[in-house]
Amino acid sequence: MVDPTHTAAWRALRAHHEKVSDLHMRALFSDDPDRAVRFSLTLNDLLFDYSKNRITDQTISLLTELCEQCGVRDWIARMFSGEAINETEGRAVLHTALRNREDRSVTVDGADVMPGVRRVLSQMRDFTTSVREGTWTGHTARAITDVVNIGIGGSDLGPVMVTEALRPYWKQGLRAHFVSNVDGTHLSEVLRQVQPETTLFIIASKTFATQETLVNARSARRWLVERLGSEDAVAKHFVAVSTNRDAVVEFGIDPAHMFEFWDWVGGRYSLWSAVGLCIATVIGMDHFEELLAGAYEVDEHFRTAPLRENIPVVMAALGVWYHNFFGASSHAVLPYDQSLHRFPAYLQQADMESNGKSASRDGAIISDYTTGPVVWGEPGTNAQHAFFQLLHQGTHLIPCDFIVAAQSYNAIPLHQDILVANCIAQAEAMMRGKTADEARAELEHSDLSEDQVTALVPHKTFAGNRPSSTLMVEKLTPGALGRLVALYEHKIFVQGVIWNIYSFDQWGVELGKQLAKAIVPELRGSEGEHDGSTRQLIAYYRRHKGPGT
Repeated sequence: MVDPTHTAAWRALRAHHEKVSDLHMRALFSDDPDRAVRFSLTLNDLLFDYSKNRITDQTISLLTELCEQCGVRDWIARMFSGEAINETEGRAVLHTALRNREDRSVTVDGADVMPGVRRVLSQMRDFTTSVREGTWTGHTARAITDVVNIGIGGSDLGPVMVTEALRPYWKQGLRAHFVSNVDGTHLSEVLRQVQPETTLFIIASKTFATQETLVNARSARRWLVERLGSEDAVAKHFVAVSTNRDAVVEFGIDPAHMFEFWDWVGGRYSLWSAVGLCIATVIGMDHFEELLAGAYEVDEHFRTAPLRENIPVVMAALGVWYHNFFGASSHAVLPYDQSLHRFPAYLQQADMESNGKSASRDGAIISDYTTGPVVWGEPGTNAQHAFFQLLHQGTHLIPCDFIVAAQSYNAIPLHQDILVANCIAQAEAMMRGKTADEARAELEHSDLSEDQVTALVPHKTFAGNRPSSTLMVEKLTPGALGRLVALYEHKIFVQGVIWNIYSFDQWGVELGKQLAKAIVPELRGSEGEHDGSTRQLIAYYRRHKGPGT
């Protein structure tokens, strides 16, 4: 167990930060014409430009040393080897095995998991082909036109993000819908859009016991049976992604239509597994495997590249640099691609559920440094007209990731040029800023008086020196998306290693769930012991709850 603050590299970074914290990136670019080339990395068609960061060569060297001293190389090897690095749950962490494109075996407890992975992929291919070709029919012998994925957390965020991102690959006449929130509005709004005769429900729950998912699934089941008039319809309109065969059978799903995944697949890393069944159904299994192949490229890069040339490692190290040495508490993800409108939300879970921890791997409470940042964002250019004011002129330092594709699937003249120009310009503006002299010079060309110019100068000045990295791809293909997602997965892992925390459990979500289960019967009339505020809220709800709830 390595406390990062006790390493020589951490101490050196503190001293280094004091020396370079006032450097302005304008000067760094002016002094070094090759800066962009030296601080960029490529992988396939992806360009990772991290030159607009408050770093020097020494910064990267020291951050690389920190990774070495915290054992990043060893942890990478341990993860890929199938070791149970999720120690609090006694599990291996092998989402990488799900996208292993070679014959290389991957063992857990002495057993090769790859035959099972390939078996499920084959099962997914047979099933998705039958749905897409119309040979899988519903209870009334009609082909499927709508697929409704019912899950929550990783069983929803990953599939909905990827499915939305890859809309150009959807089979014509086949639509995807997602239900996650136990709020009845979510399910009701989806059911209004579909017909029972042509709808297939995918219930994604590893244990088949997740409260929100099962409540939604049972309500969907009731809706279907009422409209089709037969319990037999369930087997033709429901399939399951689960490991709980008994519960699946009890629900009425044919066990032949249960798609397995394993306890070494964490929920927020599960889109690569059978949890991606909805993705594969609407985009086709060939494209789903291209998604896996893109992620596999990153896995191999992450596993073998030197740390200084390793894109996820550099991404992680930059985050540590700002979070722990500059005091940045959040990180903005800004995709300039409407297809990626769910990507920031996906990363919120991937990052914040992984690294929002305050206990170190040896169980000590972390008090002398901070862990996971708040991750947030929205697509550009909408975001520019929402919160970019704070990014440019606010009092918070917020590192940003800009993500953009050179080509669009919807090439309306000028649109893509304007979109990409805005992405590039915003990163440049955050780096350059605008000095008071520059602001004054602009204002002096207006019709304003000298007093008005002087008054406006502070408001028109931008400090700049706001760090960002840009990830640019040629086109958002399934392979490119797979690479992008895997980069962030591994970045999160490396940061967890540096912060000496376990990134693959999520005990922090348990307490609220336990208390909710106790409160549900109290909302219906039973009594329990709570604080005054909780009692007041329960009483208010009981007085005002609507009929039929």
